Amino acid sequence: MELNHPVLVSVKWQKEVFKAVEIDTSQPPYVFKCQLYDLTGVPPERQKIMVKGGLLKDDADWSTVGVKQGQKLMMMGTADEVVKAPEKGPVFMEDLPEEEQVVSLGHSAGLFNLGNTCYMNSTVQCLHSVPELKSALVKYSHSGRSNDLDQTSHMLTVATRDLFGELDKSVKPVAPMQFWMVLRKKYPQFGQLHNGVFMQQDAEECWTQLLYTLSQSLRSPGSSENVDAVKDLFGIELASRMHCQESGEESSETESVYSLKCHISHEVNHLHEGLKHGLKSELEKASPALGRSAIYLKESRINGLPRYLTIQFVRFFWKRESNQKAKILRKVDYPLELDVYDLCSDELRKQLEGPRQILRDEEGKKLGLKANEKSSGAKDNDVKMTDAEGSSNASGESSATTPQEGAPSDKETRLTGIYDLVAVLTHKGRSADSGHYVAWVKQESGKWIEFDDDNPIPQREEDIVKLSGGGDWHMAYICMYKARTV
Repeated sequence: MELNHPVLVSVKWQKEVFKAVEIDTSQPPYVFKCQLYDLTGVPPERQKIMVKGGLLKDDADWSTVGVKQGQKLMMMGTADEVVKAPEKGPVFMEDLPEEEQVVSLGHSAGLFNLGNTCYMNSTVQCLHSVPELKSALVKYSHSGRSNDLDQTSHMLTVATRDLFGELDKSVKPVAPMQFWMVLRKKYPQFGQLHNGVFMQQDAEECWTQLLYTLSQSLRSPGSSENVDAVKDLFGIELASRMHCQESGEESSETESVYSLKCHISHEVNHLHEGLKHGLKSELEKASPALGRSAIYLKESRINGLPRYLTIQFVRFFWKRESNQKAKILRKVDYPLELDVYDLCSDELRKQLEGPRQILRDEEGKKLGLKANEKSSGAKDNDVKMTDAEGSSNASGESSATTPQEGAPSDKETRLTGIYDLVAVLTHKGRSADSGHYVAWVKQESGKWIEFDDDNPIPQREEDIVKLSGGGDWHMAYICMYKARTV
């Protein structure tokens, strides 16, 4: 591996020339653009820097860009506001404390692949983006392990907490060694070897197992209301009706799940259709009236919504004839903004009506409409949501889309049934037991970062919805949406 010497260049912008700007060629050009932002006040996305072969791309490879020591670069772009010349000399990013470097990077660190562990890395990056989960983990250190929790679950919870903390503090990629060891101890399936090499595993299984463990450990058994942090954040209440056509018997049940399934068949082109399919199923069970087993039709509706709605695209299935897992490559589109109102029970719809009206009025005000113009029905066709940022400022609280910062917080935030996409976990490749997993995560700033193991790469929002499948490119396997609240 060649040594990455810092390259010093001069940059001409308008009438100014910045001499001896240092390029760290081990970092993507985006980092260089952030340095120029500090110097000029021109945000990276507005910078046009001429290099051999055109404009400098955020994620270009410096070795192919071919900048030379002392080269003069031209930059065009307008600054946010007038920038005063710095009184002190320039501060190099690497001289800042690591925490501040993380802030100026605008995202947390990547994770080294420890041998086919991309399924684990991508899961961790998605869950790490949930600030409320981080706070629950930080609180865990004070409460400690409760008596009814087994030792390995406790260790995995502590390892998750420590890894989340390390990711937030580190600029360089983190090796999740301790977490990886404890995960295999708790769930030996992730330690399977093939010819002495760790095997690729299923990211959805890793996600489910990790959440299950955290749901066990992040309960506070001492308290009267038995707070269950994971259920509060991710739990979806389903109310189901079972109907047997043969005997006419009916029964109902409720259950709590951590994700909705999007079933993929030849008539499913959109996430919404797949979710509807996923809420209907047939099952065979004993019929008391017939005295034997019979086919029941099960139809479910959402009866309670979470702060974070997780959706799994059912892309893998077992092929009996070849005795292996196969993958459905079909393209299924998913939106940046998801409305699940029509998948909800009548009872829940009634609860959502008020908050949805408030949200529509707020959006209307933003668009300059008068509040309280009668809006048509429960659907959102009258005012299209434009402000996705309002809902994704990931401060520890569930963010209300209210414009005033100091609004009283004693009023409980209420769900609207409308969600904004904040993370996508993708799988690339034809087979379930190989291929590559990557996490695409929305940052507090609203920017998207692709976490490809140890390599975080900035992405544009419009490219995130292109991960919908239909070929050999990355395709969405798990999507996580954040509730828009009022």
